[in-house]
Amino acid sequence: MTTKSTTARPEGRRLHPVHSMKPRQLTMMGLGSAIGAGLFLGSGAGVQAAGPAVLISYLVAGTLIILVMWALGEMAAANPNSGAFSVYAERALGKTAGATIGWLWWLQLVVVIAAEALGAAALLFSVWPAVPVWALSLVFMVVFTGINLAGVRNFGEFEFWFAILKVAAIVLFLAVGAALLLGLLPDVASPGLSNLTADFAPAGLGGIASALFVVIFAFGGTEIVSVAAAETENPERSVAKAIRTVVWRILVFYIGSVFVIAAVLPATSQSLSSPFAGVLDAARIPGAGTAITLVAVVALLSALNANLYGASRMAYSLAQRSAAPRFLTRLYGANVPMLAVGVSVAFGFIATVLELLFPERILPALFQLVGSTCLVVWGSALVSQLILRRRADRAGTPLPLRMKGFPGLTILGLVLLAVIFAVGFSAEGSRIQLFSTFALIAGIALACALGARLTQRSGR
Repeated sequence: MTTKSTTARPEGRRLHPVHSMKPRQLTMMGLGSAIGAGLFLGSGAGVQAAGPAVLISYLVAGTLIILVMWALGEMAAANPNSGAFSVYAERALGKTAGATIGWLWWLQLVVVIAAEALGAAALLFSVWPAVPVWALSLVFMVVFTGINLAGVRNFGEFEFWFAILKVAAIVLFLAVGAALLLGLLPDVASPGLSNLTADFAPAGLGGIASALFVVIFAFGGTEIVSVAAAETENPERSVAKAIRTVVWRILVFYIGSVFVIAAVLPATSQSLSSPFAGVLDAARIPGAGTAITLVAVVALLSALNANLYGASRMAYSLAQRSAAPRFLTRLYGANVPMLAVGVSVAFGFIATVLELLFPERILPALFQLVGSTCLVVWGSALVSQLILRRRADRAGTPLPLRMKGFPGLTILGLVLLAVIFAVGFSAEGSRIQLFSTFALIAGIALACALGARLTQRSGR
């Protein structure tokens, strides 16, 4: 039972004195954070960029995320911590590296939160144009800030049912899409596989590279499972189950959905702006397009909910390790880091104001901003696991969950990352994004190093 008291907890008190989140909630949170704007909006952008060859982008990114999640699962089961991969990077590579990864991921989620609020608002506006996009986004930001302040138990249950709804909707979408492609729908001509075979890669390697970063954005957020493990019952067992479940479900949902979209809608279709609704409209199911659009709104809000949780916990963990202002460790009410929630949600409110000033220009810019940051976070997780696993093996330390195929599969993940970076630098659009990301990392690392030095001099 949550309390309404706003009395601050002592700074030294742990964020999770009891494990309030259920294993089923952890599993569905992993789905909730990943099945959001990237799938319901970004999949259409991916098909526009690469045509049906976007499936290659999804297969490459999907293989990479499986390896990353296995690596993260091993570390999270051994050391469930709200700082997750930031803490693991600190232990493997040093304090500055850990702080840099933590802040990079926090910034990524802060941008994603804003993108998902605006994306959900834009979708809802398309079927209910009574309230402007910026106002709907503002309402969403207020509501989900309140949910995250209510305590992890309430948050986890809310996220569980959100995720259940969108998983059910995607299953129905796949069923309708399969029936359409197989010609099983009455009075509806099947496109067959003609859209896939006519021009598989209209933009060549450059299109696949551009789509790859849209896809990376889509899979971003899955790693939140490792953050939430710290507040989950029996984290050693829960993490293993969540990792296995989330990985295969996401691959089925993503690759299955994108296959249906690419097969039904040509790369030049205007319906790709809302691809799920476009497919269902092609199937001539009355009201289905509107229904799936409303489900997509729920999906984006679910992802917003999960990502706000992850961002606030990362800010809290950074503050605990003196890599962020200490006031962010203060706990209020239902044992919630209220100030960490506040700083994590602030940019979402700013983006709402920007949408009012620059309509329909903010969401595309946000999509482009965060794609490649996921790659750096995932790379840090693989490198950390490679180092920490070797240390544990040398010391004879038992691990509750061991990644199979080590070190070969970890190295394979790093090779895939290297290939993605190489392909990204070969294309002009993604090259600019990568340079921007590395410049951002350098700036964060410099700030973290200077902050650590100042902290040492102050004697803290």
